[in-house]
Amino acid sequence: MSDDTGYVNLKYRPNNNDLITEFYVEPNNISIEQASENIASESSIGTWTDICTMQPEIAKKLKPSVYSISKINAGAGLNNVSNITGKGNAAIIKIAYPSELFEDGNMPQILSSIAGNIFGMKCVNNLRLNDIVFPRKLVKSFKGPEFGIEGIRKLTKVKHRPLLGTIIKPKVGLPPELHAKVAYDAWVGGCDIVKDDENLSSMSFNNFDERIRLTLAMRDKAQQETGEVKIYMPNISAEYSEMVRRADFIKAHRGTYMMIDILTVGWSALQGIRNLNKNLVIHAHRAGHAILTRNPKHGMSMLAIAKAARLVGTDQLHIGAVVGKMEGGASETTEIEHEIVKDSAMSRNALRQNWYGMKSVLPVCSGGLHPGHVPELIKIMGKDIVIQMGGGIHWNPKGTLRGARGARQAVEAVIKGKRLVDYAKAPCHEELREALEKFCPQNCK
Repeated sequence: MSDDTGYVNLKYRPNNNDLITEFYVEPNNISIEQASENIASESSIGTWTDICTMQPEIAKKLKPSVYSISKINAGAGLNNVSNITGKGNAAIIKIAYPSELFEDGNMPQILSSIAGNIFGMKCVNNLRLNDIVFPRKLVKSFKGPEFGIEGIRKLTKVKHRPLLGTIIKPKVGLPPELHAKVAYDAWVGGCDIVKDDENLSSMSFNNFDERIRLTLAMRDKAQQETGEVKIYMPNISAEYSEMVRRADFIKAHRGTYMMIDILTVGWSALQGIRNLNKNLVIHAHRAGHAILTRNPKHGMSMLAIAKAARLVGTDQLHIGAVVGKMEGGASETTEIEHEIVKDSAMSRNALRQNWYGMKSVLPVCSGGLHPGHVPELIKIMGKDIVIQMGGGIHWNPKGTLRGARGARQAVEAVIKGKRLVDYAKAPCHEELREALEKFCPQNCK
């Protein structure tokens, strides 16, 4: 199906100026080709009917092309791709958009196009944005990460192992003094990083300014005692002008990081903070992502979110964990790190691939992790990660300090090539032994 006015053109070959998307599509009582036409039209220059204002030169210059349609059986799983001529009630389609359709350096506008009205159209029952490939022109229009993996390694002085972090628990409820004390115990126990949780901002029982003052003071104390660099990541998520004030407050008190709930504050707020060049590492929490990502047939993949977050300028990004409590598991997490589709036009290694010199993003693994998960996590994800444990550190009835020691000993064991159960036998590693007895007494490695 291809003509001068249609959007499906299976003979089209993308060029270096095109932004490319991959969608999973389930049509609603129309053909896949018709649904593809509607998706490409609504996400670019068209609308639901013919219009007298559509000039031929506009269509010629700006019309996107649906250049690939692979029909599948919607009930048989997304990997059951058949030949284009076969029968199917769903499809994987790829659309190439001229980059002129998008404003340079404007992520809200880009996503309003390729992830906007099309999800509400009656012509589709389900629609999922699986992947985005940005052309050089658009990539170069964004700042990207200020620090990236290399900058974070330099800042923390941790070169050859994963960074170990924790989240203050309970999520909310602690006053600033207790929050700072828990952070101190975690740092002294071996954590490199302590961060706020996604719903801790500035409450009546825990004022932001007071928390930052006290916690950074305890960071300094922990650094002096351990001889290691310690990181605190305060959550600045709020109304935009307040986010700017909080970032300035952190910097004035010699903080080095800020955390942002990137999806709930929005792409515009995130991009605005990055463009201010505060010289603070941006740790991106993905709170709310499952609203978009959890349904495998509708919404937007974590891969697509990760690519947008890297362009806008996050230095660290939650990508889930291959083990732990959160839905998604290995397939969702590793799709961000590895090739998704066998197509030269599609990208691989979303956080670390060579994007015309743009810095890489440090993946953050979190969600129900404990010391017993460390060997598998490093085996699958490598050493360039942050391993964040909340309950997996604060569980210990003898205190956070012992829980942190157990977690740090687990990381040390893997880096030294030791089995956790063997490493835990040493008298000086009793904290690891306690953790293994708690979390995996039957199958410790």
